[in-house]
Amino acid sequence: MRHEMLEGIEAVIFDLDGSLVDSMWLWRAIDIEYLGRFGIPLPEDLQSKIEGMSFNETALYFKEHFAIPDPVEKIKDDWNRMAWDKYANEVPLKPGIPEFLEGCVANGIRLGIATSNSRELVENIALVHGLKDRFSCIMTGCDVEKGKPAPDIYLAVARELGVDPAKCLVFEDIIPGIRAGVSAGMRVCAVEDAYSVPQRESKREMADYYIEDFYGLLS
Repeated sequence: MRHEMLEGIEAVIFDLDGSLVDSMWLWRAIDIEYLGRFGIPLPEDLQSKIEGMSFNETALYFKEHFAIPDPVEKIKDDWNRMAWDKYANEVPLKPGIPEFLEGCVANGIRLGIATSNSRELVENIALVHGLKDRFSCIMTGCDVEKGKPAPDIYLAVARELGVDPAKCLVFEDIIPGIRAGVSAGMRVCAVEDAYSVPQRESKREMADYYIEDFYGLLS
């Protein structure tokens, strides 16, 4: 039987980092290493400044805010290289995801990914974890005009899936992403993640649902 959260839902759309895969921790490590190459210490408020930005928007922010001499494309290429080995070998799916995806497919629920990460990384992650055949649409923040918290990416995925936004359920782990899903007119489930524990109560208040893992959402 379906979980009540899925009543009337025809499509489930996942954010990637912190929602589908347990990866938020690695970006802090990458930021420290990358900025260290230029002798720049990691600002404590950096993550809150760039949350929800697309991969391209984040690279532009780094170039302008930290006066990085490299072109934006090289910044993105460097990040992809730094992240790929960790994504391939150290980043697991969130607990219960394989079973939940299998249940969605069995129940005829369409699946999409809406991520602020780069297409190269999300495509590789999907390949490593055998997700390519599960998802009908994978879209990145660079594919739309505005990144999260704007609703653009979620609306674009719904269009691609051919599903009314009101019949979509979003899984998100950070506040800008939750705002994006809500603004898109979708139901939103906030996902527990160690990175955003300080925002737990705010996430609960903003989202329609809150889960610690994906076990039991479909039986």
